[in-house]
Amino acid sequence: MRKGFLLLFIILFISLPLLRAAEGMWMPILLKKYTIEEMQKAGFKLTAEDIYDINKASLKDAVVGLGYNGRPFSHFCSGELVSDQGLMLTNHHCAYRAIQKHSTLEHDYLTDGFWAYNKDEELANPWITASFLKRMEDVTSEVLKGITDEMTEEEREATIIENQKSIIEKTEEGTHYRASIKQFFAGNEYYMSVYEIFEDVRLVGAPPSAIGKFGGDTDNWSWPRHTGDFAMFRIYASKTNEPNEYSEENVPYKPVMHYEISVKGINKGDFTMVLGYPGTTEQHLPSFAVELKKNHINPLRIDLRGKRLNIMNKYMEKDKGVRIQYASKYAGIANGWKKWIGENNGMDRFETIKNKKILENEFELWAKSNKAYQGIIEAYKNKYEALTPLQEGFYYAIEAVLSIETVDFAGQFSRLVDDAKKEDNQEKVKKDIENLKERAETHFKDFYTPIDKEITAEVLHVYINDAPKAYLPEIIKEIDGKYKGDMQKYAKKLFDKTIFSDKEQVLDLLNNFSSKDYKKIEKDPAYQVNDHVVEFYKENIQPEYANHSDEIDILDRKYVAGLRQMQSDENFYPDANSTFRIGYGKVDGYEPRDGVAYSYQTTLKGIIEKDNPEIYDYRVPEKLKKLYKTKDFGVYTNDNGEVPVCFIGTNHTTGGNSGSPVLNAEGRLIGINFDRAWEGVMSDITYKPEICRNIMLDIRYVLFIVDKYAEAQNLIDEMIIVK
Repeated sequence: MRKGFLLLFIILFISLPLLRAAEGMWMPILLKKYTIEEMQKAGFKLTAEDIYDINKASLKDAVVGLGYNGRPFSHFCSGELVSDQGLMLTNHHCAYRAIQKHSTLEHDYLTDGFWAYNKDEELANPWITASFLKRMEDVTSEVLKGITDEMTEEEREATIIENQKSIIEKTEEGTHYRASIKQFFAGNEYYMSVYEIFEDVRLVGAPPSAIGKFGGDTDNWSWPRHTGDFAMFRIYASKTNEPNEYSEENVPYKPVMHYEISVKGINKGDFTMVLGYPGTTEQHLPSFAVELKKNHINPLRIDLRGKRLNIMNKYMEKDKGVRIQYASKYAGIANGWKKWIGENNGMDRFETIKNKKILENEFELWAKSNKAYQGIIEAYKNKYEALTPLQEGFYYAIEAVLSIETVDFAGQFSRLVDDAKKEDNQEKVKKDIENLKERAETHFKDFYTPIDKEITAEVLHVYINDAPKAYLPEIIKEIDGKYKGDMQKYAKKLFDKTIFSDKEQVLDLLNNFSSKDYKKIEKDPAYQVNDHVVEFYKENIQPEYANHSDEIDILDRKYVAGLRQMQSDENFYPDANSTFRIGYGKVDGYEPRDGVAYSYQTTLKGIIEKDNPEIYDYRVPEKLKKLYKTKDFGVYTNDNGEVPVCFIGTNHTTGGNSGSPVLNAEGRLIGINFDRAWEGVMSDITYKPEICRNIMLDIRYVLFIVDKYAEAQNLIDEMIIVK
């Protein structure tokens, strides 16, 4: 009897609570109901209304969600307004694509940095959107109107889509606002976000990569960190201060709120708050899903991306032009590669799978007296066993075949092929051609054949030998047989015959395209590989994959609903989904391993200590070294007279929080969020307060670089700086 009681106590102790100190990404609409008291106990000096209010200016109104035209609600980064003229701060890595697009050998802004000393020098980026949340609203009852237990999942989904469409149309009618509805708690609740979205976002300033990307991929996801990861944009609006596409007639946006900047500094234990648009977390995954990710999907992606990175790096080190071309691609590939390594290490260290199973055992015990939730765990087990080879087949295709740039580019011609086959379809064909000409210019600007050829041989070798044989497309088997496993020989033949690795041949095809030329595309070997692999996926993986995923969605909905009932005394937060959230915590160091303790702050002194001209990631600009030597620091120092660079805290963040404002207890800007410490990147799945740290750029370093390094007094003068 005592043993049984002790076992139950251990189970409860390990599994509870799902919410721990500083854990959570909280919805602004529910702050007052659930979170604000805990925030105030942690040191916050304002109210819930100071953060989120729809009737007067509040802190939310200075937060920017950065998206792309066509996908404005899938925020890739966050940002914050720091002047009454639409001046915005975000991360250097969030602006990297924009900086790279504007860079040439003559104007290498990646290497040299870019600063606009007047508004006429600012650079347009028509593909970027800037969103401001106007309000959030619980629309669960309206979205689920007409839903019954007797419905099939397809019927349920169709009803939900129609209901959402109706709500959005009604909300947007007669306004220039845009609305988006997303599910929360695995589809048990739905909330609508209403935005004002601006389409004229111009690059204002970016430090050289030797500052903005200092430490590069060597230090990525790591602490201690010395990266000046910031860039500056300006949002423009019509003369009536409303959203407008890019126009020379537009004027700087006049916001209702922008942040005051504090240079008072930080100390261990200080309250911090991060506002922004975190992308995706998966806190409530069952153990079987974690097992699939950790033991199957992450390892294959790490392996294939590592091979691609090695090849890219070899050529980038040899040629400055190639380095500019591949800088953004390399960073994107490396970001996931290193994260997944850290994620797996973290899940091992904290026995995530084991602890998930303990929670599931408790759930099954609880479900014995809750019939609606019986059988969920066993159903999960069966579904993920069936899903494993399908996911492996899918990710091997994505990370191998479809990672080949030439094959991927060839696949973009499929619409032209389909339209050209139809009679009386000349208008669509003409539009396809114009779109492809634009894509060709963009593609070949950042393309280097030797890299893609070598990657082709390397990833196909892995694909053929390691992917599940049942999910290997016939064309890949034929290539393997014909070339007897010699993928270098195949790659040479492929690039000798395809037109899709040569800009002149592609443009010649498009400029002289006739209705029967689709046959030339269909016969091209790169197009054939793409077409066959994609078709194989559609026919042999996608249908079964979709069926299992749909059934897992149902299980997720029931499981999360059951967890919330079972742990009814817990204050659950929903997984991140690119909607506005608030995370809070404190400034604090951590101990990554036995005998090692990390402080909470780094300084310019550490940058000088890392200086190494022989290593690209650690080449400190001469001007920065001179500023350090002469101690020309201005007012941007800590109590020890050093310029602070980065600091860490216990705020729960994820991708999408890059560029988020970091505020102090008074709601003033003290930093910019940009990363997480490597030992705790499993926080998307399981958050551990003793090890999970978000990495933030100290605002004093930002101001120091703008003021002393860039000498951009015009930008300093726009901001309200409080000592």
